[in-house]
Amino acid sequence: MLARMQSLYLFIAALLAFSSLFFPFWYFITETEYLLKDFSPLAGTGSIHVFGLYVSGIVSPVTGLLSIVAVFLYKNRALQSKLIVVLILLFLVDILSGLTAAHFMNEHLRQSFGPGVEHLPGAGFFVLLPEPLLFWLAMKGVKKDEKIASAYKRL
Repeated sequence: MLARMQSLYLFIAALLAFSSLFFPFWYFITETEYLLKDFSPLAGTGSIHVFGLYVSGIVSPVTGLLSIVAVFLYKNRALQSKLIVVLILLFLVDILSGLTAAHFMNEHLRQSFGPGVEHLPGAGFFVLLPEPLLFWLAMKGVKKDEKIASAYKRL
């Protein structure tokens, strides 16, 4: 189970998903610096901003938990493949909800402070970026195991 490469890829993806909760997703710099983090909305930015942060804060740990669950589904490769596809979709939801929250916070700060608002991605954004590659590599490993198992069954 742990000797398989896809288990390592899924475990690393789980660590990245969990660690994204502890880093700011986006930085905004006006007279003061604002951090966009999960479960910490800025007052007055709107319900879409708040919703995006809460969705991102829920989807990140769910992605991590499901990645760990997928490691232990090594005997049921079909279910493991489906779960990896779900993990890729969860990654997309996570990244898009974070970007949506960042956009609405940027709009709010531009209305409040004018066009001089600087913004840049934070470590939480960059921590999430390798996840789809890791999921794709894990999917390749599962397909390779399936190919080996089906060739063994033919003998």
